Amino acid sequence: MASAIFHLVAAQDWEDAGEPYAAGSLAVDGFIHCSTREQVPRVAATLFGRRSDLLLVEIDPARLEAPVRWEDCYAAGEEFPHIYGPLPRDAVIDVRAYHPDGGGRFPDPR
Repeated sequence: MASAIFHLVAAQDWEDAGEPYAAGSLAVDGFIHCSTREQVPRVAATLFGRRSDLLLVEIDPARLEAPVRWEDCYAAGEEFPHIYGPLPRDAVIDVRAYHPDGGGRFPDPR
């Protein structure tokens, strides 16, 4: 298996989504934003603050039909995995709650 990639999503959005899952970014940006395991805490803190309704979706890229491209879309000097198509739920390895601690820090997802 290729290294897993991760997608952060509000629990209600995940529950309301159909099969396959298509994040709002797929329509707006043309891809589903993902992160590596190491990038997850920083992305969560930057984009989601202290939200306590997040899910961490772990994805096996080998199970995807859509291509995964590693890109630095914001010229930040760091590439992130992007899924250029919908996410079939059978490519999902795990879905779990992902909450910040009392100090607002998101944990390492291990």
